[in-house]
Amino acid sequence: MLRRPTLVAAALLAAGALLLSGCTGTAEPAPTTTEITPDPDASVNIRLVLEPGNLDIRETAGAALDQILIDNVYQGLVARTPEQDIVPSLASDYEVSPDGLTYTFTLREGVLFHDGEELTPDDVVWSLEQVRDTETFRDSARLAKVDSITAEGQTITLTLSEPDSTLLWNLTGRAGLILEEGDKTDRKTAANGTGPFTLESWKQGDSITFARNDAYWGDKPQVAEVVFSYVRDPQAALTGALAGEFDALTGFDATLTDQIEAGGDFAVVIGPSTDKGTLAFNSSRTPLNDIRVRQAIRQAIDKESIVAALGAGATEYGPIPELDPGYEDLAAVAPFDPEASRALLAEADAEGITLELTLAADYGTTVAQILVSNLNDVGITLKVNQVEFATWINDVYINQDYDLSFVLHTEARDFENWANPDYYFTYDNPEVQRLYAESLAATDEAESDDLLRQAARIVSEDHAADWLYNGASVVAVSTGIAGLPTVNVNERLNVAEVVKG
Repeated sequence: MLRRPTLVAAALLAAGALLLSGCTGTAEPAPTTTEITPDPDASVNIRLVLEPGNLDIRETAGAALDQILIDNVYQGLVARTPEQDIVPSLASDYEVSPDGLTYTFTLREGVLFHDGEELTPDDVVWSLEQVRDTETFRDSARLAKVDSITAEGQTITLTLSEPDSTLLWNLTGRAGLILEEGDKTDRKTAANGTGPFTLESWKQGDSITFARNDAYWGDKPQVAEVVFSYVRDPQAALTGALAGEFDALTGFDATLTDQIEAGGDFAVVIGPSTDKGTLAFNSSRTPLNDIRVRQAIRQAIDKESIVAALGAGATEYGPIPELDPGYEDLAAVAPFDPEASRALLAEADAEGITLELTLAADYGTTVAQILVSNLNDVGITLKVNQVEFATWINDVYINQDYDLSFVLHTEARDFENWANPDYYFTYDNPEVQRLYAESLAATDEAESDDLLRQAARIVSEDHAADWLYNGASVVAVSTGIAGLPTVNVNERLNVAEVVKG
């Protein structure tokens, strides 16, 4: 029987150690470790890049919501650390039956929602049933195998129709968030969770402010408020930091490291992430329906030059990054080889073709310029179409009207998209779908990982897309703060342990 007891809080050790905060119930940050004396009245200002369109985490897509709302405002029975470990949260512990069909959670007592109402087992049952039974809710399908959700005292039991090796992970995300039954909060503009921070204000187009939740059931935050300021332009963010406007810059442009570190007030910290710079191929249209053309595009791209231009990150050659289960180094599948690329194009009678690259304007021009140059070298003309994000959602994501598209996918453990023929990737391979389904049904972790690994290799060998780089979490951190996570911060930014002197 698999069991995860409540984690015991540990002290902040010497520099370089991690602050383990399982008793707080939040996913533990992987913090910066500057030694400072905390000011409990401090306000911390953190620069982020992409602002959400609204705050309804149940129905609105986009990592911008997960990044700040999960862990800080909303919580589930379980949570995840930046290093992708699953830990207890609103549940003090949990058990999984050997057959993988029964999940039992012990709900903590004395937890309050931000409106002062007590969290009850009925809230948990209602929340999970709502997600499972409402198709318009994000990640509803992640609970599809949950037959029943019941409560007896503080014990919550989920019974499955068949094993699902991803269920615990899914419960650390949107599918597992626990809300208050009967709550009338307008979730598009406000929030009512159980986390260490309350939503104080949202100045649309500018910033979102969190306030310390003094009624929090776990360890209270050590700052009075956290302000998330949305500044898209890297140079403007740098200027603001040097002027003392920001305490930290996430999504920092690593090529500006020397400038921000010159005065000694900031240090740039580079951590791993699950970010995947993905070049999607619309294989439903000519000439991209020819595997030789797709392979030729991949072998024409110099990924080392992309990583060098970005100043951080690593090359990636498959759909699963190193932090996720099922990772395998697939560099040998499509190595950089312009000569081989030209030969493939000639064999496919696709010399001199013209393709269009559609991407959101937020991504800048660096990657697009390298792609234009690399593909031109093998005889492919690439036209770049930079659009507003809303246009990208409509044209590419919804209507699949594109040739090539570049997106930085920040989501962890999202291989499921390659097993979904309706996703905008347009990839449809029954063998991959079978292997993914078997990985879900596996009750042995090693077996599940191996099945994912097999499926990912097929996706890469089919040249279903190209993975230009595995992005890094690049954070510029003021010497005046500590406890800020630096791993996978584009997906989740848990600020519960941040301190400021």
